[in-house]
Amino acid sequence: MPVRPVLDSTMFHQERGAGAPMVFLHGNPTSSHLWRNVLPAVGEPGRLLAPDLIGMGESGKPDIAYTFADHARYLDAWFDVLGLEDVVLVGHDWGGALAFDWAARHPGRVRGIAFTETIVKPMTWEEFPEGGRTLFRAIRTPQVGEAMLLDDNAFIEQALPGTVATPLDPADLDVYRRPYLTRESRRPLLQWPRSMPLGGEPTDVVARIHAYDRWLSASDDVPKLLVTFAPGPGVMMGQAIIDWCAENIAGLEIEHNDVVAGHHTPEDQPLALARAIADWADRHELR
Repeated sequence: MPVRPVLDSTMFHQERGAGAPMVFLHGNPTSSHLWRNVLPAVGEPGRLLAPDLIGMGESGKPDIAYTFADHARYLDAWFDVLGLEDVVLVGHDWGGALAFDWAARHPGRVRGIAFTETIVKPMTWEEFPEGGRTLFRAIRTPQVGEAMLLDDNAFIEQALPGTVATPLDPADLDVYRRPYLTRESRRPLLQWPRSMPLGGEPTDVVARIHAYDRWLSASDDVPKLLVTFAPGPGVMMGQAIIDWCAENIAGLEIEHNDVVAGHHTPEDQPLALARAIADWADRHELR
C-alpha cells in the first residue's frame, strides 16, 4: 500500500480502482482499516482512497500537538501530493468533520460528500449524548484524561469495542491497537476528544465548524448524503441532530437503514453503508 512523504512526515493510504477519486476519511481511534469492507463493496468505477490521518494507523508520528488544525494541514498536503481534484469525500466521526472543513476551504475541488456518525455542529453539553458526558468531562480534566487515554489506552481497549453493535474480531482490534503500543504514540487519541466542540470550547475548533456549516448551508450545488441506522451503542447523531442536518445542510439526502449500528457504522454495517454511497454516487453521476 502507498506511503507518501507529506510535509515533515509520511502518510499511508489504501487504494483500489481507477477513475474519479473518492476519499474515505476515518476518525478516532481508528484508521483506514475501518473501510476494509466498505471499499470493495462500493466497487468500481472510481479511484477509492482511504488515508491514515497523521499520527494514526501506519502514517508517521511527528512531534506535533495533533490539533484539528494539524490534521487538516497534513491532510491538505496529502491531497496536494496526490494531485486530487474533483473529489467525492466520505467521512465518519472526525473524518466527516475534516471532510467538511476541506470542502469548505477548497470548494472548487469537491463534487460530493457522504457522511455517517460525524460532527456537524458545535454542541452544548446538554445536546451531547448523555452517556458520553461524564466520559468527555473526565477526558478534559488535566491528568485524568492522560491517565485514561495515554496510560490505560482506554479509547482502544474500551471505547472502540463498546461502540459497536457486533463484537470486533480480535484480529481487527489488534490492527487498531498496533499503532498505539506506547504512551507517546497515543497522543492523537487524547487530543481528538479534547477537540470535541462542547460548550463553546475549544474556540478554534468551534470557529472552523461554524465556517464549514456556512458552506454546508450554501452549497446546494454539491450533493450530500447522510446515512443513518437504527441506533446501537455509542451513537452520536441522535434524531435532533439528524433533523438539524435536514434543516441546515443544502443539497442533502438522508438514507435511513432499519438495521442496527453503533457509532462505528462502517464496522457494523459496511455493506449497507457501501450500497447507500454507491447508489447515491451513481444517481448524481459522481463516478
